[in-house]
This record gives sequence, structure tokens and C-alpha cells, in this order.
Amino acid sequence: MKLDILAIGAHPDDVELSCSGTIAKEVENGKKVGILDLTRGELGTRGTPEIRDQEAKKASEILGVLTRENLGFKDGFFINDQNHQLEVIKLLRKYKPEIVLCNAVTDRHIDHGKGSKLVSDACFLSGLRKIETSLNGVKQEAWRPKHIYHYIQWANITPDFVVDISNHIDKKMESVEAYASQFYDTSSKEPTTPISSRNFLDSIKYRAADLGRIIGVEYAEGFTVERYVAVDSIFNLI
Repeated sequence: MKLDILAIGAHPDDVELSCSGTIAKEVENGKKVGILDLTRGELGTRGTPEIRDQEAKKASEILGVLTRENLGFKDGFFINDQNHQLEVIKLLRKYKPEIVLCNAVTDRHIDHGKGSKLVSDACFLSGLRKIETSLNGVKQEAWRPKHIYHYIQWANITPDFVVDISNHIDKKMESVEAYASQFYDTSSKEPTTPISSRNFLDSIKYRAADLGRIIGVEYAEGFTVERYVAVDSIFNLI
């Protein structure tokens, strides 16, 4: 299955928190979208990996993505080395995405910056024909995505461009709230964490509202780029 977009996150819920409005919008536009999680988030204070698996499945159904996989890397301890790069390359070559969305270039959680660099490096290496990989016994062809965009997470990074998600903010929030074990829940007996507060849950929406305010729409999501953004016409800009 060839995808238009492959959204990759270090943990289940990274994608939903950061770029699910964009995903929902492109799914509605007929684009083929998939999600790849690098770890199962097993070091998370709240919940369990099994609960996160179910939450990720529910979020995927809400967003309407065609596929979701988890590489099972070690949460907190995966590194950007050949073995990890090759596993990501296999999935890039399997799905052949035109666009890859991945973790913020730097962030509070150490896995986010690591995941960002790992995926970026894998995207480049995936285009080298002399790196040979196979999946289910079948040799894969080289593939390099056309674009790599890094979504914004905990840290307030200035975006290079933003996407209007005004009509998809509700679906974004629904996909985030699918991770009930992780976020604000007055009935939870789990320990409090920086992301389990009401303020954090509210911040997802008010950050999108602030980015939207700046470009004259209700809600938006921001991304950083690895090379200049190019348009065919200045009239394509909103």
C-alpha cells in the first residue's frame, strides 16, 4: 500500500497531540495516511502498554487512517544507529510516503529529539540503492520521501508554516482524548504528570487557536522544515 503521508511518533499519542488536525483534513481530502509509532510508550507513568495499544487503535479509527504500525523500540532508550535506522527504512520503503511528519527537532522528552533525528536520517538513507533491505522475504526498492516536516510538541518552537485545521479541531481533540489513561481525568487514581493536568489538555486547543489567530483563521497546526517551502504561486498562500 502506497501512502501519501506517513506520520511518525516516538510514542503513541505524539501524532495525535501534534498533527492530528492536519491528518484529519488530508484524510477528508482523499489522501492515504498512515501512522508509525516507534515505541509502545511503556515508560509512561500512567496506564500500560496494552492500554496504549487499544487507545492508539481507537485514535486511528477516529482519524480514519489506513494503517498503523508500532516498531516496538525501547521507550526512553532507543538510539539513532544502523539497526534502528534500518527498521524505519523498511517501513518507509513499504509505504513509500510522499510526505513524512515526525517529532519536533527538540523537546522536553528526550525521545522526541532522538526520534526526530532518527526518522530524518532514515528518510535520507532510504533513498540509497546500495542499502539493501527486505520485508517478508521480498527485496525492497529504494524510496526517499519528497518532504519531511517536523511537528511541534511541548516546546514553543516557532513554526516555518502552519496548516488551517479550523474544521478539524473537534476530531483532533477527540483523537487526543482517546488516550484516556494519559490525560486529564478526574476519576483517575493514577499519579499526576505534566500532561495529565486540565491546563495541558486545554493547551492543545489554545495553542491551535493562537496559531490560527496569527494567520486569520480559528485553529492551526505548526511545522518546521528541513529545506525551503516552495509554492507555484504566491496566490497559493492564505
